[in-house]
Amino acid sequence: MEQITEKVILVGIDSNEGFDEEASLEELKLLAKTAGAETLGTIIQARENVHPTTYIGKGKILEVKEAIDNLGATGVIFDDELTPSQMNNLSKELDTKVMDRTVLILDIFASRANTAEGKIQVELAQLRYSLTRLAGYGKSMSRLGGGIGTRGPGESKLESDRRVIRNRISKLKKELSEIIKHRDVKRSQRKRNNIPVVSLVGYTNAGKSTLLNTLTNAGVLSEDKLFATLDPTTKKFVLPSKETVLLTDTVGFINKLPHHLIEAFKSTLEEAKYADIIVHVVDASNPEAYNQMEVVYKTLDSLDIHSKPVITLFNKCDLCHDKPALKDINATKSLNVSAIDINTLDSFSKAIEEILSDRKIYFEKLYSFNEAGIIQRIRKSGQLLSEEYKENGIFVKAYIPKDLVGRV
Repeated sequence: MEQITEKVILVGIDSNEGFDEEASLEELKLLAKTAGAETLGTIIQARENVHPTTYIGKGKILEVKEAIDNLGATGVIFDDELTPSQMNNLSKELDTKVMDRTVLILDIFASRANTAEGKIQVELAQLRYSLTRLAGYGKSMSRLGGGIGTRGPGESKLESDRRVIRNRISKLKKELSEIIKHRDVKRSQRKRNNIPVVSLVGYTNAGKSTLLNTLTNAGVLSEDKLFATLDPTTKKFVLPSKETVLLTDTVGFINKLPHHLIEAFKSTLEEAKYADIIVHVVDASNPEAYNQMEVVYKTLDSLDIHSKPVITLFNKCDLCHDKPALKDINATKSLNVSAIDINTLDSFSKAIEEILSDRKIYFEKLYSFNEAGIIQRIRKSGQLLSEEYKENGIFVKAYIPKDLVGRV
């Protein structure tokens, strides 16, 4: 299908709650740009609640319609998820392609998913979203024959009947369950090997992938774009103490992250649930940093991720000249870093070691020479302080995980 450049107008509601709406529309503009659209203008209506049938009031609808005609827009994107009736009514009133924030994010995810799991998760989210919107949504999307909302594995399903979509959802869920089983096996193996897992979470474009690349040479795509990377990556990272941990990068969070995506990507996002340490990466240079932090914690809460040690990295500190220092009262430890400067990350490695050491016990033992293989296990899963070769064996001093004691 030929790539279509949408020319869009962005519309939002300012209810004086949470994110500043101008900042939210600026983020929506970046999302639109990521999806290949050009923003011609933005319109904000100040009102306590969205209009139940048309999202915005009648006066604003006329203003949007006038802007469409004057600017030559080919579509309108609303800064919230529209109900099916809102989308249908707005399509009729505006006589143009109507999209919402959810369609936009799903479209970006569809273009960024590379792995089989990622593609299944995106298609599941697209199908669940379109299932309740078949009546008018397909007509709206087909008006221009392509563009935002028509990409990815879900595009041919938009105008299918509900029975076909439900069957497809059922098939995808089975395929995804097999992938989840495989991940559970790998997770169990990591647990048996006593390799600590450190999960990177954060708002999209906060610098998680850059951090992973700097620490492990992972080679993950790292761009100044929203959702530059989608598929999770896990890499080994050797701490100064020579202990190995696994660093896992997760999909970035965003304000108003569609619940369809949270549900579809739950198995991926839940990697953080089984991590030993959560690393919360924050773009300290962003004026909305505190609001973004709140979004991350709310998303973690929705995934039932609690009571984990949290290291908050205030990233991009090199861009924060004369800015007040940020704080995170929820973090076990907070650090100012630059993900592109390895010299600023020494304190991060030490912070991981400090948290892991709290879960270990001091251990001394004399091993016979034919038990030398056990020492390698200690070196891999704990912190080997010293090994002294004596006449009758090797005397070891180390810190080891408590659940490793019985095996060494």
